[in-house]
Amino acid sequence: MYGDGERVERMERSETDETAASDLSGVEDHARRDGPANPAGVPASAVRAMTTFSAADREKQRGVRRMKLTATGLLLFVALVYVLATWAEHQGAGAWAGYVAAAAEAGMVGALADWFAVTALFRHPLGIPIPHTAIIPTKKDQLGISLGEFVGENFLSEDVVRQRLRSVGIGSRLGAWLAVPDHADRVTAELSAALRGALTVLRDSDVQAVVGEAITRRADAQEIGPGIGKMLEKVVADGGHRRVVDLVVSRAHDWLVLHDEQVMAAVQGGAPGWTPRFVDKRVGERVYKELLRFVTEMRDMPSHPARGALDRFLTDFASDLQSDTDTRARVERLKGEVLGRGEVQDLIASAWTAVRSMIVSAAEDERSELRLRVRASLLSLGARMAVEPKLQGKVDSWVEGAAVYVVTTYRKEITSLITDTVAGWDAEHTTRKIEAHIGRDLQFIRINGTVVGSLAGLLIYTVSRAFGA
Repeated sequence: MYGDGERVERMERSETDETAASDLSGVEDHARRDGPANPAGVPASAVRAMTTFSAADREKQRGVRRMKLTATGLLLFVALVYVLATWAEHQGAGAWAGYVAAAAEAGMVGALADWFAVTALFRHPLGIPIPHTAIIPTKKDQLGISLGEFVGENFLSEDVVRQRLRSVGIGSRLGAWLAVPDHADRVTAELSAALRGALTVLRDSDVQAVVGEAITRRADAQEIGPGIGKMLEKVVADGGHRRVVDLVVSRAHDWLVLHDEQVMAAVQGGAPGWTPRFVDKRVGERVYKELLRFVTEMRDMPSHPARGALDRFLTDFASDLQSDTDTRARVERLKGEVLGRGEVQDLIASAWTAVRSMIVSAAEDERSELRLRVRASLLSLGARMAVEPKLQGKVDSWVEGAAVYVVTTYRKEITSLITDTVAGWDAEHTTRKIEAHIGRDLQFIRINGTVVGSLAGLLIYTVSRAFGA
């Protein structure tokens, strides 16, 4: 029995001491498989394999090694006690030797059983391929699938997500957080950066094409004549066009006063060549005076007949735009011609460029009206969310709905991230990494098995002697 314990101790020490050597051999294996090395002489995949086993992992591995030695030392100790107690019993030392021997024997059985169970998780005990041993390296992929299914069923279900988010109270917490000025400033800065980034990434030509196409498609899909007619009808009914008429006739009067010679020259230039020049001059003066009188009267007389005629014309035109088929068709043809002109597309392009520049400048300026308004809106929203249960309920409902949609729609993709990641791990490396993290605690199973086994053996021996067995 002592020889078996010594063999176990040597085996565990060799397993832990060979870790560094296996890392180096792993690098060589990667180099042979992956071909060309990086400038440092080591393939990139091998570098990744080395760096995944960090210094913290190695420190934990040393802790596992110390606990293994402790558990093995306890096994050797109870084996030595068993040998000495058995010898003492044979030498007639007394009844106590039988009790000690029974306890030590059961302790050895418990220690060896638990050593087998712990070792079987990570490798074949004593290198013997016993069925259902080396569970982690041989069942790695199945464990990954089971882990993915466990996460999907217990963490990504609709009820769990809703219950968890509802207990968090996102609406009230978010409101209290946004109500802090520093936090509102931070969110405003992040939104401004995101807006600048989005506008920088977008190409002007793409946006212009999309906007132009959207405007053209929307205009083609909807007849504009009736809408313009209704708007014009309302403007005329409210007298909104009269200011425009006042402005036009006032400017026309001022222009005629300043350009009398040009008007008379134009009239004279249009006269027949056989008329005397003095007649042409008199006609030009007469036409100019009548034109000036007409414009002056129209400017100064709100009830001028021409104004009434203009009102009737606009009213009839508004009615034709809504009901006359020919007028509406002509407006549609004009609309198509206007939208098809290059000048209109250039106007759309220049408008987008101006809008983009304005938005980018406003987003970059911390004191711009845009950022100040966004900040004020965030503070106001945060203050309301912090105290209004109805608004909190809406926010919570939105968040819950979005989260449930994500987990129910993409549950398979989320869990496949776990299963695919585990499947991509190297079995040997994964085993050593897991053992480094949980191996120390597992060694307490061996220690407990030794102690519990000894106590159980002592109890069984005592009961047997008490009943005369």
